[in-house]
Amino acid sequence: MKLFLAGTSLRPAYGGPAYSVARLAVALGEAGIHVGLWAADQSAATTSLLSTGSPVQRLTGSASEALNSCGKVDVIHDNGIWLLHNHRLARLAAERGIPRVVSTRGMLEPWAMNHKRLKKRVAWALYQRADLMRARCHHTTAEAEASNVQRLNLGVPVRVVPNGVDLPKLELAAAGRNDVSSKQKTALFLGRIYPVKGLPMLIEAWARVRPNGWILRIAGPDEAGHRSEVEKAVFAAGLDRLISFVGPLDGEEKRSAFLEANLFVLPTHSESFGMVIAEALSHGLPVLTTTGAPWPMLRQHGCGWWMDPTVDGIAEGLREATSLDSVTLKAMGEKGREFVAVEFSWKQVANKFVSLYESLVANSH
Repeated sequence: MKLFLAGTSLRPAYGGPAYSVARLAVALGEAGIHVGLWAADQSAATTSLLSTGSPVQRLTGSASEALNSCGKVDVIHDNGIWLLHNHRLARLAAERGIPRVVSTRGMLEPWAMNHKRLKKRVAWALYQRADLMRARCHHTTAEAEASNVQRLNLGVPVRVVPNGVDLPKLELAAAGRNDVSSKQKTALFLGRIYPVKGLPMLIEAWARVRPNGWILRIAGPDEAGHRSEVEKAVFAAGLDRLISFVGPLDGEEKRSAFLEANLFVLPTHSESFGMVIAEALSHGLPVLTTTGAPWPMLRQHGCGWWMDPTVDGIAEGLREATSLDSVTLKAMGEKGREFVAVEFSWKQVANKFVSLYESLVANSH
């Protein structure tokens, strides 16, 4: 089977979707699928998220040029909506009679639909609703997102398949987390610095709690100038000695940031999956996030906090989390690592997608 797998960007700075799409391509290749990987910003050619010797075919050019160079394609799997290349792929799939799967990537969630609402209402009326109705299947990474997509009455089946998680080796874990005598602990935020991530709520909550012996590191690329807004909130609260901005992290720097932290915090308004939560857990790090992310399992498995996406909710979570000692936090992180190892292997994820693609192809004849 030949798959055309598309994303907006495969640059690490693009965040979770870049990692999950690239990693899915590799896992599908290992499952026996011929994968042509394309990104609208042409980053498939140079992305560091694919190894040099990967059998995944890196595609470039326009959507139609990339599709032509891929050969006879059985399924198109597009990640994301709203953008011109998503609309173009919808038209190409319809013109060529190729079944199309659309991963909505949280872009139909209530918060996302209300962000830049006027533009989206116009796009919805002009093309987006019709494009979604022409898809053969919609894919979400969590049941909550699937319910929101189904409420739109698009007449297209919705399949839930979570993202996979790689389990890094932890033998060389940094001393920061293992030193139980250390008087300083670190909370880490890692992700795009963008309004949906809820950083102003986190800053206000941190100012309320002011956890003794804790610092907060904010890592990730600035989007739309939002970092300056968050920095102003930090200085206004007098927290500039306790909260630092470290910029985008990738590779070994990113791994070290996870390993040196004691707690991961994602104060998000909305996530379709929250890939960075899975990454933090895979590094043995307990997580504090909001109900804007589909992770009730944090409470159920004793590996984190799942709070209301409000300043009050985040502050309550911070009080609980930062009152714990290093040994307890580390034990919670180990529970989280065990949980994701069982539930989110890339092999399982790839097999579910292979079954989905095969059913679409069988029903298209």
